[in-house]
Amino acid sequence: MTTNPEPEVSAGKAYDETSVFIPENLLREARRQRGLGDQPVPDVCVLDPDGDIVRQLRARGQATRHDDWACYHTDLWLTAVDGRQIGIVACAVGAPFAVLVAEELAASGCSLLISVTSAGVITPLGDTPYFILIERSLRDEGTSLHYLPPTKWSHLTASLEAALDGAFEELDEPVHPGASWTTDAPFRETETAIAAARSVGAHAVEMEAAALYAYATARQRDVVCVAHVTNSMAAAGDDFEKGEADGTYRILDVVDAIAKRLRP
Repeated sequence: MTTNPEPEVSAGKAYDETSVFIPENLLREARRQRGLGDQPVPDVCVLDPDGDIVRQLRARGQATRHDDWACYHTDLWLTAVDGRQIGIVACAVGAPFAVLVAEELAASGCSLLISVTSAGVITPLGDTPYFILIERSLRDEGTSLHYLPPTKWSHLTASLEAALDGAFEELDEPVHPGASWTTDAPFRETETAIAAARSVGAHAVEMEAAALYAYATARQRDVVCVAHVTNSMAAAGDDFEKGEADGTYRILDVVDAIAKRLRP
């Protein structure tokens, strides 16, 4: 009896080959179909996977919609942070969605993308909530394999890491350097999986960073991923608390510190 072979997830990738389907063409067709203009997005944009930043800013009248954002799946919101206009996309959760939006933002004028994602504790660095500048992330998802050959880690670009040294010293709270574990399956965070991630030095678990860093390396984009560590997987109750205004203004302070260093 013949059995089916195991799928080879890295087969046929041709990492140096240009994709037939590119974001510029998708956006062109979306603009044509929807009668949109081609106003570029801000130079600095933020991914807000939980959507709390956008919800809080909209409720306070501090965000306006970008009318020419041509993504089929999301809205882009504009706000001012210390005099700088930034764009924010809410609820792009998980590696495939985050990278899809990252590609479209880059094709629309964004040159610096900052992702601030909620994360669970693997190895504690303080009392939650706190921030981690993700310097490397375990590649336990599928999207990164379409951008780079298989390796254990994806990394923040070395030049960006160096430029951010000391960037957070003026903030009211520390931003810890650290490592994350990126998973596609948050409800399969078993004791065994958590222990394995801890054993190789992961501090937090999230769903986007490994793919975003692989994309950034392959496509030569500036991407910075920050983990907002808010929970211990709800194992003990009283979890997922971000602080006042769902942590919105604390998050924007971190975004501002990154933008000032990388886009002064």
